[in-house]
Amino acid sequence: MEDASKALGFSRAKGYDLVRHGEFPCRVIRIGRKTRVVTASLLRVLDSGEPEYSGARAEHCAPS
Repeated sequence: MEDASKALGFSRAKGYDLVRHGEFPCRVIRIGRKTRVVTASLLRVLDSGEPEYSGARAEHCAPS
């Protein structure tokens, strides 16, 4: 989560907040208390600039 949030241009706290609201722009997997970002999803979002999550707004994904 920390590296993915940084790569997408927002803080770790903002990343976790987006996950809680179901708006993180990449696919995430929650395993117990851990949250993991699907690497392939992150790479697609970074490459295209478009979120994979249908409700996410594009400004969340703009690479810095």
